Order: sequence, then C-alpha cells, then structure tokens
Amino acid sequence: MKSIKTISSVLGAALLASCISSCDKLDYPDRFRQSEGVPVVYSVSYSATGVYIEQAFMEEIVCILGENLRSVHNVWFNDQEAVLNTSYMTDNTLLVQIPKTMPVVETDKIYLITAALDTVSYDFRVLPPAPRVSYMDFEYAEPGTVTTIRGNFFYEKEGGVPLTIEFPNATVTDIKEIALDHVTFTVPTGALPGKVKVTTASGTSASDFMYKDNRGMLIDFDNGLYSINKGWKPKELSTVGGFSGNYVILGDGSETLDADGSDWKESFQWQYWAGNWADPEPFEGIDGRRLLDIVDFSDYSSMVLKFEVNISSETPWTGTPMQIIFSSTAEVSNGATGAKDIYGNTLAGCNNQYFHDDGDFAGLSLPRYLWEPWKTSGSYDTNGEWRTITCPISEFTKYWDGSNASGKLTPESFSNLEIFISGGSSSCGTAGSSPIIKMDNFRAVPVR
Repeated sequence: MKSIKTISSVLGAALLASCISSCDKLDYPDRFRQSEGVPVVYSVSYSATGVYIEQAFMEEIVCILGENLRSVHNVWFNDQEAVLNTSYMTDNTLLVQIPKTMPVVETDKIYLITAALDTVSYDFRVLPPAPRVSYMDFEYAEPGTVTTIRGNFFYEKEGGVPLTIEFPNATVTDIKEIALDHVTFTVPTGALPGKVKVTTASGTSASDFMYKDNRGMLIDFDNGLYSINKGWKPKELSTVGGFSGNYVILGDGSETLDADGSDWKESFQWQYWAGNWADPEPFEGIDGRRLLDIVDFSDYSSMVLKFEVNISSETPWTGTPMQIIFSSTAEVSNGATGAKDIYGNTLAGCNNQYFHDDGDFAGLSLPRYLWEPWKTSGSYDTNGEWRTITCPISEFTKYWDGSNASGKLTPESFSNLEIFISGGSSSCGTAGSSPIIKMDNFRAVPVR
C-alpha cells in the first residue's frame, strides 16, 4: 500500500504540473515572462506619436525601444523610480510614465536595472512642467522693492534656458533666488498692473493674480467709501507705514485674546455697514452704498476676497480666528431698525445679534470665512511687512465656532463686510496674544 500511495503521489504531482503547463500554454499564451541577460536601449520616443526624443516632461508616457527589454526589473529617471506595468513590456518596447516627483540629484539619465542588478544607463533629460505661478507675497510691491512669487517648477540649469519674469511693460533684471517653489526678485522699474509671466525651459505660464490689481476694489480707505463710523464702533485710520495711504488697525495692545471660544474684544473688530440712516434708504453717497452696488457678485463662488495685512513680529497672533463675514441689509445695516429701503425691503438696522444666532436671528448660522494662519506653526506675523491674503468666497462656509454653517450665501449677501477676531472653538490656538493687525485694500476679484 505504501508504494502504491507513493506512486500515486508522484503521478498526481506530475499530472498537476502537466495541467499547469497546459493551462499556461493554452489559457495564458501572452503571460509575461521575465527574460535573463542585459537590456539594450536604442532610442526613446513619444508613446502616442513615435517621434524620437531626448527629453520629455514629468508625467509624460514614453516608449523605450531596444532589445531584451523584458529583462528589466526597475526603471529610474534620474533618482526617481517609475512604475512598471508588465502588460506594456515586450522584448523590443517598454512603455513607462515618467515620475511626477522632482529629482534630488539630476543625472539626465534613464537607468534600467535587471533582477540580477545589472544596470544600463541611457542619456535622457526630464523636464518639469511649465511653471505654476500661484501667488505673490505682496501684490502691491513697488518697483525697486524685493518680493517673492510662489508656486512650483521654478528652475534653470547652468548653460540652459534662463528663468525670466515679465510684468506688463517691464522685465525683471535682478533675481535674488530661484528655488523649486519660489523666486525672489526686485520688481522692475516701469512695471504696470496686470498678470505676471514666468518662463523656464519648460514653457511660459501667466499668473492667476494681477499685480496691483485694481479690479473689484471694495474699500481702500482712501476713496471716501469708508468713514470712521460705518459700524458698531468707530475705527481710526492711519497712514504710518502704509503702502497706499490710509489703512485700518485691529487690536490696540490693550486687550488680550483668550483663545477659548469666548473672545469678544471690541478692539479686534471692524465693519462696513451699508446705509446712511435714511428712511427710505437709497444707499446713496460714496460711503453709503451696498458693496454689491460697487462690485458684481453674481458669480461670487468663482471669486476671492483679497486684502493686505501687516503684523509686527513684536506683536504676533497666536490664537482665535479672524471671522470674515459678508451680510445682507436684512441682517444688518447702518440705520434704524425697521426702516425701508427704496426697493421696499425692511432693514435690520445696527445690531450685533446677526453675528452668531442671537435674539431675533436665532438659527441664522450666517456663513463666514475663518482665517487662522497661526495654526501652521502656533504663531503668525509678517515680520512687519505687508502681505497679500486670499480668501476664496467658495470657502465662506463656517460658523462662529468652526462648525459648518447652516446658512448659505446668496448674491444679496454682499451688502456689508465685517472683520472680527472672536469666538471659535474651545481650543483655537494659544491664549495670551495681543496682535496689532494692519489691513488695507479689501477687494473681490475673479479666481482667474
């Protein structure tokens, strides 16, 4: 019996192997089998066109042509490994997507490595995509001053195409620093308002933002739109250290933020409420108009609110969000409660109840933007320099305590604007800061 079992086992194993071999031949005729030996590379081409190339952009798909390419186990472009798909490998062709990560060390070579760790190199240059120009540290930087543009894929190679920056009517001649995610330079003499273009060996890209953008200006504190008494508490204006005349200041050094969700410190607020105490209210006069009469907010979800801010490193901001709120005149207005406007609407008048579900506005949950720049490192300041801040209106979705607001913006919501460092959750940064925040040039502009 023992010998019969042994013979049966051997026969069974042989039969199984035969079946596997048969299935392999009949059911999987194209099954990938890695070969041995060393690959040979003849050329590289675009996968779609077959045009031979010596360089390509990151994330492009290329075809390596040669011999014995099924012996390849790994492919590297510079020091970044590509993902191999054996479905796209034959003895003579290998389709592969160039990695999207910038190399740490550029060797301008492709490396093909076998399972036996034999390595074949081939000269090939990987180019980053065209530069991405995301934002400018200070959009109102004057010619002759140094500022920084930020984004991605800023580069130049020695002996190659130089990086250039163009403003309308002027080209940058003094570049201080080039890094992958930023370029620091001197704004050229003669630069005019408009989009900024950056060119590298990979191409030219224009910024979404506009240098010295004068579109959609709501309040610049110089054109008469804002007087010192257009809200709950009058706010004095200053010109000391400003960049374009008057600006407003939040915080006066006398109050400290508790950062526990209960903050309501009067020195940290500023409002613009439309109206001039008329009944009926026509919203006339340069400092009485609704903001929606100044800027078209019909496509508000594709707009951003921008402003400039300046915070000294001596008075950093460490906690409590800045609540930025647009509102309609049915929620607050500069006038008497119950007055009518010339359109027949009843005005809410001056109040602070609309801000967070109090009194007559219980359940309103007005949406807003919570700006909390101190979250990144625990403290925020601009080192006493002016910086441009961008708040997408599509992100005006939060409530007083950081939860999602139940209320929604509508085109009628853009009559008033309030800025107030207050409230938040029970854990919103570090208590004890007394920031002094200078703000200017509130404007609403298209995202692009």
